[in-house]
Amino acid sequence: MSPLMRKRTSKQAAPSDVEARLAEVAAAFEHGELEETLSRADALLAEADELPEALHWRASALAELGRLDEALETYGRALKVAPDDLELMLAAAECLVARVGDDREAVEDGLALCARGRKLSQRTGDTELLFEFLLLEGIGLNQVGECARALVSLDAALEHLPGAVEARLERAIALFELCRFAEAQTAFEEILGDSEDEPWAHHYLGLLAERRGDAKEARRRFGQAQALVPEEFPPPVELGEKAFDQAVEDAVKALPGHVKKYMDNVTLAVEDLPKDEDLMGETPPLSPCILGVFRGSPVSERHSILGGFDPYPASIVLYQKNLERFAKTREELIEQIGITVMHEVGHLMGLDEDDLWQRGLD
Repeated sequence: MSPLMRKRTSKQAAPSDVEARLAEVAAAFEHGELEETLSRADALLAEADELPEALHWRASALAELGRLDEALETYGRALKVAPDDLELMLAAAECLVARVGDDREAVEDGLALCARGRKLSQRTGDTELLFEFLLLEGIGLNQVGECARALVSLDAALEHLPGAVEARLERAIALFELCRFAEAQTAFEEILGDSEDEPWAHHYLGLLAERRGDAKEARRRFGQAQALVPEEFPPPVELGEKAFDQAVEDAVKALPGHVKKYMDNVTLAVEDLPKDEDLMGETPPLSPCILGVFRGSPVSERHSILGGFDPYPASIVLYQKNLERFAKTREELIEQIGITVMHEVGHLMGLDEDDLWQRGLD
């Protein structure tokens, strides 16, 4: 989605030379001349530092250049000047959700803008922008694990544009994350019926085949996704059983001393993929792509269980295929094994997901 590419001219009155210069900024951006866009926008802002159109184009160029902190600061300035500009709001939300999307706080800020933009676009009757806000909201909600809420937003988006592949794809991903595997399978297959080169549909069909134990189909689907977008789908880093077990052992040895004591009666295991019962034993279900899980009662709760005896011994399970797919290099995989061990030990100690996120262990 590129809402920035259809920026409308402001309805506010402006001198003709400013309008002409704004048109030149827009033309530079649309031709991919990002540094030229910045230069022309900055020249305008030197004369009128609160010109929202110039701020918008400046932020757009910064975002395309990957200078995200500067882009977000510029979007913030622009929204102070034009708080009800829907396209500006959408562009800022897109930057927060789709570009800075690995930062939960950024995604939540983007979702707040989506909620505001959605309500305003409903009031103004702008169904095109309403669709964009609903789609982006669905993407953001999926990113923060609120997949049931994402379905609501995506279904609403598809009421306005039923054939939109991006919304259908995001909806299918939400179904997969909610462990509604049969519905997800159908949804991804229908997407490929209309858009046979959609790499993410192939990838997720590979994940579904892998869960069914159909290794041949999984390889075929993963291969198709990789052939279409190799930079998005590099081959997984495979350590092998012995090397993986050694990395897990090293991760446990590296735990701080005050944490290691909690591991005395904990079973540590490695499995290929999470079982359905592990995923669906909670509400909402856990993601099929989880890297590990803690089973049992946290230490802090054991004193209240049968005089301190837990009939269900605590265990931590790491999921090798998910971890190997998550990492891009051997070094990153080994680091992530350590982070995942620490994450699950955090659950053992009684920390919830918010606690772990605040400690950088999400």
